[in-house]
Amino acid sequence: MYNIFTCPSPTQWECNTFETTMEKNEYELLIVGGGPIGLTCALAAREANLKYLIVEKGALTNSLFNYPLNMHFFSTSEKLEIGGIPFVSNQPKPNRTEALEYYRRVAFDNQVNIHLQEEVKKISRDGDWFKVITSKEEYRSRNVVLATGFYDIPVYLDVPGENLPKVMHYYKDPYFFAMHKVLVVGASNSAVDAALETYRKGATVAIVVRGADIGERVKYWVRPDMMNRIKEGSIKAYFNSTIKEIREKEVVITTPDGDEIVPNDYVLALTGYRPDFEFLRGIGIQLSADEKLLPDYDPETMETNVPGLFLAGVICGGMETHKWFIENSRDHAKKIVQRIRVSRKGT
Repeated sequence: MYNIFTCPSPTQWECNTFETTMEKNEYELLIVGGGPIGLTCALAAREANLKYLIVEKGALTNSLFNYPLNMHFFSTSEKLEIGGIPFVSNQPKPNRTEALEYYRRVAFDNQVNIHLQEEVKKISRDGDWFKVITSKEEYRSRNVVLATGFYDIPVYLDVPGENLPKVMHYYKDPYFFAMHKVLVVGASNSAVDAALETYRKGATVAIVVRGADIGERVKYWVRPDMMNRIKEGSIKAYFNSTIKEIREKEVVITTPDGDEIVPNDYVLALTGYRPDFEFLRGIGIQLSADEKLLPDYDPETMETNVPGLFLAGVICGGMETHKWFIENSRDHAKKIVQRIRVSRKGT
């Protein structure tokens, strides 16, 4: 009989208080991803008295940690809450720092059982169990939740020169680009924020947009600022345009009026991110045949076409990453735990 106890390591807690016949590295639920939705799944599992573990390849809420330093959420704080735990913010739209502290407190105060800096390498079936191999350990679990989000793999431009050191697919801090020529690619919130922030730190900024306008989903309080900077000429916008080639000291842009060569020091290719579809296929999850690459799952239980394997959070949207947020995927955890409890009763 294995008693679960509180471990002194803050990144490797064993927090449930029930007894189980499972071995040390065996779990009823293993959650891949330690973001807000992964934490929500852990809280729901704990409440249901399920032996669980979160495995996170990076820091706690790793995607949020890698967001730009000055990022503000579109949502208000109550829509970012998980587990019924209040999120108190000093401003209407919480920023990255406030969110990191909130989710850290949720994890610490609830002694969430999580292993950080441990990457899942492979998940496979082992009879009635899943075998989960990580960079540090091997586990067995009767059920697995993938709550890995979509922030790990950029949507690449696939143009010559994209592998040059000057090209960045993630943006963190505007000070680095002061007094340089910066070309931002994209029309989403991340691209617009980067363009405005680097411009205000003294960069010469241009933005390349595939469509005829800035994205419709750009935060409503940011969009007018961006349009005014474009209108006054502070930020040069190339609409209906694409990158043709990236060179050491310039970029070739295909515009409606032909190719244009633009002097350049850095390219911020903020064209979006996507889930690891190859990993999903390798586990056996079916994806839709169209460009959306939607994974096959039951929206009532969040169980995929692979029995015992669940999805939670934005990973459910395939390439439609804009459709899922913390606020509309918090209930995935309850659906998953309820399904597991029903399955357990039937065995």
